[in-house]
Amino acid sequence: MIVPASRRRLVLAAVPAACALLMLSACGSSSDDDDQPMACAELAGMTVPAARIGLPTSGATVTSATVEAAGGTAPKTFGEYCKVMAEIAPVDPAAPKILMQLNLPATWNGKALMLGGGGYNGTIPNVAGNVPAGPADRPNPIGLGYAVFASDSGHQAATDPANPGVFALNQEALRNFSFEALKKTRDAAMYLIDKRYGDGPRRSYFAGGSTGGREALAVTQKWPADFDGAIVLYPAYAAASLDLQFGRITRALAQPGAYPNLAKRQALFDSAVAACDGLDGVADGVISHQAACNASYDPATATLNGQPLRCPGGADTGDSCLSDAQITAMKVIDTPIVFGYPVASGETGYPGFNTWGTDFGRPGTGVQQTVTYLGLNTLQPTTPMPPYLPTGGVPYHSGFWSQWAKYFVTRDPGFDALTLDPQNPGPWQARISELTGLQDINQADLSAFESRGGKILMAHGTSDQLVSTRATQAYYARVQAAMGAARTAGFLRYYEIPGYGHAASTVFNAAWDSLTALDNWVEQGIAPPAQTVADTVGVPGRTRPLCDWPAYPRYRGSGDVNAAASFVCTAP
Repeated sequence: MIVPASRRRLVLAAVPAACALLMLSACGSSSDDDDQPMACAELAGMTVPAARIGLPTSGATVTSATVEAAGGTAPKTFGEYCKVMAEIAPVDPAAPKILMQLNLPATWNGKALMLGGGGYNGTIPNVAGNVPAGPADRPNPIGLGYAVFASDSGHQAATDPANPGVFALNQEALRNFSFEALKKTRDAAMYLIDKRYGDGPRRSYFAGGSTGGREALAVTQKWPADFDGAIVLYPAYAAASLDLQFGRITRALAQPGAYPNLAKRQALFDSAVAACDGLDGVADGVISHQAACNASYDPATATLNGQPLRCPGGADTGDSCLSDAQITAMKVIDTPIVFGYPVASGETGYPGFNTWGTDFGRPGTGVQQTVTYLGLNTLQPTTPMPPYLPTGGVPYHSGFWSQWAKYFVTRDPGFDALTLDPQNPGPWQARISELTGLQDINQADLSAFESRGGKILMAHGTSDQLVSTRATQAYYARVQAAMGAARTAGFLRYYEIPGYGHAASTVFNAAWDSLTALDNWVEQGIAPPAQTVADTVGVPGRTRPLCDWPAYPRYRGSGDVNAAASFVCTAP
């Protein structure tokens, strides 16, 4: 256990002098715990003993430690920092190493921040960058003085870029990705932080979105004493259950004529916005009352510019309408998968998505290309499954499912994912159940984290095309049921962001100063006051209130439609 120097000094001050002398000698004080800060260059080549890492490894080694000059452009400026690259060696010599980076500012604020990954990970997140959906008008965490670190979760995507799930053939790599690399990376980082500054951090936070959001929940559930707070964005917490929903969606989109092209998706999006935009009291291009839209909109009977959205007779007659096959496929995305068999995690299915008004990909460049990539992309799922790439390919759902079916479930690189029915998996049922126990991070009783003062800020965009807000709502409700609504409110906030997609959006691209709100809650006991989120892409500078779910921002009836003050959080 790493004991910060400040705590060691308190211990020594509290005991008689004779005992203090014993504590410095025979009582077992380690030379690892001296109080002398080390220069950046001295960290190069340093080893982290395996005994200082809370899960089995073969220890860690610093491969480089270099001083990076101050820089950046206001407001994203930063001071000089020490960039540390390290490797955590596996127990199984056939398993990949965990590669990690730790940025240690010369002017340290005494706090640490770990960043989560995304997708199948395999690369180290940008530890000089921002937290997910972080503010555009403030320095990034490194510029605020945080010691920031992250890892690739224990495998390197560059090894086989076309198959980002291939690492799962190795059991240690699979467990590292599932959650174990989080503990290993954190413990190695704490050791090095202590060496650099002669003290450990007084506060530690975790921030992540998607897979990183699952990771944020994992650390609060599995190691509640390691972090003081977590920023949880669009969390793919029930990862294996979500994969099964991906499989159901993929099989639906693979049916003849079922895949809508970009123009058809534009028509569906425009139709839903026209029908649902005003449900929040104003037509501003953002659907804020998503629950009402889910309940009232039906593409089979909807219109677009006064004409039925459904193609005449249900046939595919052009880009301005959807055929019956395409409407059926989109309704699969809107509805839940229900498992017909028990799984180890206890999940019974996975919810549908807010399909109506969500951008699954439309014509456009820049950020719109990213949205399209994370949506239904440009190619229909087929056999053999084409790749899913930012430059074009099958839907992200489909590529992700194919990798999971091949490398996690069957361990057969030649397996055809379209032949695996996620609701009736036959001989693969036991393996799927096992994977849910490993990958679904769904513990609802967070008492151990809450009782030591831990805080969580959780948020999710209502237009997320990859992780359903309905799943996040369900998890939040489980926490309330397990811990009581009042106790939950004392440590957890959940907000939904209208119009925001999965990490990016051309409708409302969220920017929110979540780290300041979390730090004030943890450090000063100041519960988050009314929060505001800004748009950086759709209408740059537009703001909206962040509403505690299930409330949504409703227009007051007057005032600037681009100002948060013109909206009030309203219960549905």
